[in-house]
Amino acid sequence: MTGLRVPGSLLSCRLVAGPDELATHHQIRHQTFVCEQQLFAESDVDAHDARADVLHVLGWCGGVPAGTVRLYPLDPAAGTWQGDRLAVRPEFRAAGLGAPLVRFAVATAGQLGGVSMLAHVQVANERFFSRLGWTRQGDVELYVGRPHVLMTISLPC
Repeated sequence: MTGLRVPGSLLSCRLVAGPDELATHHQIRHQTFVCEQQLFAESDVDAHDARADVLHVLGWCGGVPAGTVRLYPLDPAAGTWQGDRLAVRPEFRAAGLGAPLVRFAVATAGQLGGVSMLAHVQVANERFFSRLGWTRQGDVELYVGRPHVLMTISLPC
């Protein structure tokens, strides 16, 4: 599957099921954000990962865990959610898994009563998110030491 788009039927996303899948989720994030992009020195795991209301998602490509996204409520009273830690293993990046991961996060937050979601998006990925219905809010800002843009989307009911 390396470097190839795969049929959508081979792509799936779901919440992690158990400690082994959570470890896989964290391993994919570590490989992407610590080893590859060097956004974090030792670990991208933060206090949000320990919260009971944080949802960890794995994306699958042909039955292989290939990507992640994390989501959690920022302001439950206002219905605001955050999506972050979107990562796809390099050998699966051309498979088209990023969009299903983002759509899964958006749909899940909406099903849980969310009204809107925000994400700090690396500048290089702004167009990708725009195509998925996200809107840029404001100027480029430094987030974890790199240029990002804040983007938002209204969530489905």
